[in-house]
Amino acid sequence: MARRRKIYEGKAKTMYEGPEPGTLVQYFRDDATAFNAQKHAIIDGKGVLNNAISEYLMLRLGEIGIPTAFVKRLNMREQLVRRVEIIPVEVVVRNLAAGSLATRFKLEEGTPLPRSIIEYFYKSDELGDPMICEEHITAFGWASTQELDDMMALSLRVNDFLTGLFLGVGLRLVDFKLEFGRLFNEDEFTVVLADEITPDNCRLWDVKTGDKMDKDRFRRDLGNVKEAYQEVARRLGVLPETAVAP
Repeated sequence: MARRRKIYEGKAKTMYEGPEPGTLVQYFRDDATAFNAQKHAIIDGKGVLNNAISEYLMLRLGEIGIPTAFVKRLNMREQLVRRVEIIPVEVVVRNLAAGSLATRFKLEEGTPLPRSIIEYFYKSDELGDPMICEEHITAFGWASTQELDDMMALSLRVNDFLTGLFLGVGLRLVDFKLEFGRLFNEDEFTVVLADEITPDNCRLWDVKTGDKMDKDRFRRDLGNVKEAYQEVARRLGVLPETAVAP
């Protein structure tokens, strides 16, 4: 088999040139990182779990009309995705106070917010993904006003849908991060949901116990990271057989 050309390597995924023009292969690795990769570990099987979880969620979002870059899952660790131009703005949707929001405003974790809050962060590892506002985004040309409106509208739709989906399996969607890209078709393009949706970029708490079922278990040295991801996959009905064994 010919060696594939690597396009990009992120903290936990590697992107390769796809089999057809306009496609990429997204490979989920077992790397776990936190604090802008200052903390790093390998968690055996995490990539397999994230691949299955993200596939399921992207398919469900596609069914309600959310445009995504996802095409199909290729195997246990890889997805075929459409090649998009990533907009360098991370969109964070918050439903409860947690993480940096709780720290900034000295709120107790789990405090309900008056309404869902959207925050923006500039996608730059070198700068530590600083928080930005709409003026920064449009002034520096990272996204147009229309693109920003599309990203906000899509983010709120994703939040509404996923909040209900996770609640149905006993999980509370505390907050999550989304990335978007421009999908080009000749001279036109569409803003679509890109990247992944997994416990790596969602805070998920068990409704009954409040247990954290996401990457905070790694960030805060709570242990049982893989087991938490397995439980999320199990509740969604997508637990891969190879991820069951220790």
